[in-house]
Amino acid sequence: MSGPKHFLTLRDLTPDELRGIISRANELKMQQREGIPHARYPGKVLAMLFSKASTRTRVSFEVGMRQLGGSALFLSSADTQLGRGEPVEDTARVLSSMVDLVMIRTHDHSSVERFADVASVPVINGLTDDYHPCQLLADMQTWFEHRGDIQGRRVCWLGDGNNMCHSYINAARLLDFELVVACPDGYQPASQLVSENSDRVHIVHDPREAVQNADLLVTDVWASMGQEDEQQARSAAMAPYQLNRKLLALAAPEALYMHCLPAHRDEEISTELMAAPDTVIWDEAENRLHAQKALIEFLLN
Repeated sequence: MSGPKHFLTLRDLTPDELRGIISRANELKMQQREGIPHARYPGKVLAMLFSKASTRTRVSFEVGMRQLGGSALFLSSADTQLGRGEPVEDTARVLSSMVDLVMIRTHDHSSVERFADVASVPVINGLTDDYHPCQLLADMQTWFEHRGDIQGRRVCWLGDGNNMCHSYINAARLLDFELVVACPDGYQPASQLVSENSDRVHIVHDPREAVQNADLLVTDVWASMGQEDEQQARSAAMAPYQLNRKLLALAAPEALYMHCLPAHRDEEISTELMAAPDTVIWDEAENRLHAQKALIEFLLN
């Protein structure tokens, strides 16, 4: 008997599975807008383990489970024996016997992998220091919603080669688009991940060159959670990479831009772009709800 299907990175999906989840997410969004009930999983319970702060991840998963007819259980590290040193594997075995899915938002990606190795139910990576695949589901849903398939398009990542950047590299591989990573020297994404995807991903240090003809521009905070003491040095290095109207003007006509939020306005992105009436950033944020419901359906089925 095979084990449960997990979602730790985008590479746990095939290209067809990823496109199917995106398509289903848009269907669920329309059902929600039209008031069509889709409570298909009464009694199902999602355990949510958090050792990192969250707004969108917690709310989207909790609300999503309710809309699907189930419920979600919030557990911070202070609320569980994990916070007192219980082995990840022991918590995984016990939780798996009581709930139907587990979502984990933590620092160390290997902790999520260890949890999934022994879990008897699907495990979802809600964010680690290395990857943020749930956000990529929402980002790609937003692109497909506004522009159709992303295959063959040019995407530019601006700023730190962080967990979001790593997930964009995986998305480029699965959905067959070109990814240009514009980052200062010393802040590149993981070299092995870049080399494994060198046919689709390349690094450019000049942001003006990088955004040329890009169909989608994406950025994130310059100092992620746990890097606050590096904020000043990071801000100085990344100032030229701010996503603003001047850089956007160099991109392809009708280019979209995204930010996973929370944003530091007038640091990695200008207030002007955040406040623009045609921005898709707020669609992107809402789509966490719909994309994750589609993911939950996929994993439970």
